[in-house]
Amino acid sequence: MTTTLAAGALDQIFGGARSNHRFDDRAIGDDTLRQLYELTKLAPTGFNAQPARYVFVRSAEAKARLAPVLSSSNRDKTLAAPLNAIVAWDSRFFEHLPQLLPGRDVAAYFVEEEPIRSAGVFNAALQAAFLIVAARSLGLDAGPMTGFNAAALDREFFPDGRLRSLLVLNLGYGDRSEIRERGPRLAFEDAVRVL
Repeated sequence: MTTTLAAGALDQIFGGARSNHRFDDRAIGDDTLRQLYELTKLAPTGFNAQPARYVFVRSAEAKARLAPVLSSSNRDKTLAAPLNAIVAWDSRFFEHLPQLLPGRDVAAYFVEEEPIRSAGVFNAALQAAFLIVAARSLGLDAGPMTGFNAAALDREFFPDGRLRSLLVLNLGYGDRSEIRERGPRLAFEDAVRVL
């Protein structure tokens, strides 16, 4: 970890990237989905808990199930994307800890609902951020959004109640013909203190 990525790679992942919700009609194949997951699973999470779960929505039938839970302002752009990723968190993620964190008994941390929810949501959000970076690294554009009825989405896709939706991410090869300029960002001096 001593080499800085080339400027072009950094630009693809960060500087030139935008949240995009317009895509061309190229499909995202299963090999790319597998690559996307293999990169995403490397995200750092507390206790190596890895609470995020992913549902890749690609078929017309699955999109028809997704459509009713989307806000009216997000419906058309979401359904037009070649792929939608539902990122959820597993409310029983701690059951995997003996496998993911061998040799450490952390069961006492995950008895009460609030620590479970807090760790699940926070760490799944880290994994969702890695998913966006992984997508950009593979040449995809990503458009994350929370404009959906989470309770309705959960009833439709996760009826047993174990998984709980966090966000929907539109993925594809971006149409940049109408991409917006990046919104302002805080300056270093406004956001950072060095002590």
